[in-house]
Amino acid sequence: MKHLFLSFLVVITAPTLSIAGDFSNGQWIDLTHDFSEETIYWPTADMFKKTTVFHGHTEAGFYYTAYNFSGAEHGGTHVDAPIHFSENRNTVEQIPIEQLIGPGLIIRIKEKVKGNRNYQLSVQDILDWEKEHGIIDDDSIILVDTGSGKYWPNKNKYMGTEKRGEEGVKELKFPGIHPEAAKFLSTERKIKAVGLDTPSIDYGGSKLFETHQILFEKNIPGLENIANLDKLPIRGSMIIGLPMKIEGGSGAPLRIIAFISEK
Repeated sequence: MKHLFLSFLVVITAPTLSIAGDFSNGQWIDLTHDFSEETIYWPTADMFKKTTVFHGHTEAGFYYTAYNFSGAEHGGTHVDAPIHFSENRNTVEQIPIEQLIGPGLIIRIKEKVKGNRNYQLSVQDILDWEKEHGIIDDDSIILVDTGSGKYWPNKNKYMGTEKRGEEGVKELKFPGIHPEAAKFLSTERKIKAVGLDTPSIDYGGSKLFETHQILFEKNIPGLENIANLDKLPIRGSMIIGLPMKIEGGSGAPLRIIAFISEK
């Protein structure tokens, strides 16, 4: 067991992950929403369902609990694999582990979203961020804090509607990332992944999902419905996001966490 632990430290303290040190001094933040009947899914997607197989004491006298669960790939805190919108790109199990582990950079657009729930992160927003905080580091994971996380799990406030089906899709309203910003991040910067605290990296009113197409063409995965982004510093966090390993999956539930070093 000792040898396994030391191997783990070697992996996570490689040069690209050195910002977190050995994780011995700092704070862990869970960036994942619980999966339950309240979990928010796309209006046309199957909702999360959990059914009881057994709960209680068996005839033999011991306690035993087991459940079945089901739901769409894309719902709750989850990863969009590039194959979701780009042919012949990575499926869930093909995303390299190291692409979902890296320094987190937080871009906050809460003030701009206040007056426009369909606001899209722009190239200018990114350049303004860089003027204040420095050029985006290579191999970073970009997380956009729109302030939407505070509304979870209120569907009306979080994504503009409680309606299901195509009627619900027509009323979606939430912030996203502008296609030009996606193009900038995928060509002018070298990033590992991008995510935010809304149901989609494209804004609620999108019809073509161009941001998905642009990023996924470059095999850059999207992380959606992230929780607790307001608890992260602009710089200085280490992001670890490991999805359920679904063979051939276009997406999967994601357990994403952050470590903030205090050294």
